[in-house]
Amino acid sequence: MTSATEAPPRDELVRRASGLVPLLRQHASWQEENRRLHDETVEALADAGLFRMRVPRRYGGYESDTRTLHEVMVELGRGDGSVAWTASVWAIPGWMVGMFPDAVQDEVYATPDVRICGTLSPSASGTPKPGGGMVLNGSWSFISGALHSHWQEVIAMAPAPDGVNQWPVMALVPLSDLEIVDDWYTAGLQGSGSITTVARDVFVPQERIVPMPAVLQGQSASALNRDLPMYRNPLLGVANASSAGTVIGLARAAREFFLERLDRKITYTDYATQREAPVTHLQLAEATMKIDEAEFHAQRITDLVDTKGVSGEPWTLEERARTRADIGAICQLGRAAVDLLGMASGGSSILRQAPMQRVVRDMYAVNLHALMVPSTNLELYGRVLCGLEPNSPYI
Repeated sequence: MTSATEAPPRDELVRRASGLVPLLRQHASWQEENRRLHDETVEALADAGLFRMRVPRRYGGYESDTRTLHEVMVELGRGDGSVAWTASVWAIPGWMVGMFPDAVQDEVYATPDVRICGTLSPSASGTPKPGGGMVLNGSWSFISGALHSHWQEVIAMAPAPDGVNQWPVMALVPLSDLEIVDDWYTAGLQGSGSITTVARDVFVPQERIVPMPAVLQGQSASALNRDLPMYRNPLLGVANASSAGTVIGLARAAREFFLERLDRKITYTDYATQREAPVTHLQLAEATMKIDEAEFHAQRITDLVDTKGVSGEPWTLEERARTRADIGAICQLGRAAVDLLGMASGGSSILRQAPMQRVVRDMYAVNLHALMVPSTNLELYGRVLCGLEPNSPYI
């Protein structure tokens, strides 16, 4: 454990992230072709201190609020959607480490710029061992950033305290204990390296296991974290606030790439440049408004998370459901903006060297994530608004 760190202000961290955009764009094609982040990308993120944002200050972290994290992820998304997506995923399980006992955090954070990948899917089983701990067997798919991670946060079904039923538990496992399956062949977010990991009779000591229901409610097993604003929020509120930046960053990148090519001719028309065509004015204005609307929803999530974290005020069920609706709306609006700009970019934009085609595919992939699908999230919010119980524990 180190002495408490003085955290850089928000504008400094955002400036550092913005400064990485040229490097991220330089490596974007390589990252797609190799289906993983470039080592230089990971090193640059570490050098900028971006892996410390969601780490307690007593371990050398910054304890950054979610608004800061969001604005940083927007800049990374401008550079490469795969980088922003992976960095946001690392931030979420990184926050989840704070739900474990302090001794476990001492072990995890002993690694400088430690990276923790993870999932919320309980696709494995945990068998209790006499004397404590459990043995894991199973696999987890879509594990973004696993190839550059030190630990994985895993979810498994294990016997509940009543001895009759099963319930989900969360555990921390060194990546070295897991097998890697190189199966990440996708149409979007290719650079995220979201491969499958496998556990075969992997033993996890009891102190590295916590009940998932407690984590979903933001109930930490850490004595030192309970009063930190960063940890006084439910998991899904934190996750939603952490995920919005990738979407908005991608949409802003699409707008930048579109503006860079405004002086091209519109084929088979009399317009010497696309800039002169009234349809271009309508398309650009509509896309820009949708990006602005998406940012409204992002600010509403981050403001809620950060305000509740400071005050410690409990979340209402409607607020929890609304953050799911907000991230769904962000995805819906972001995709609509990118679709508008992509379709207005002409046939040459589908060439592999044109960055617009990658933005379009990455945005499509983000919209398919189970916790970000607009229709699912809006339905959940509507149920709660109608006075019905939510049909998901992920709220």
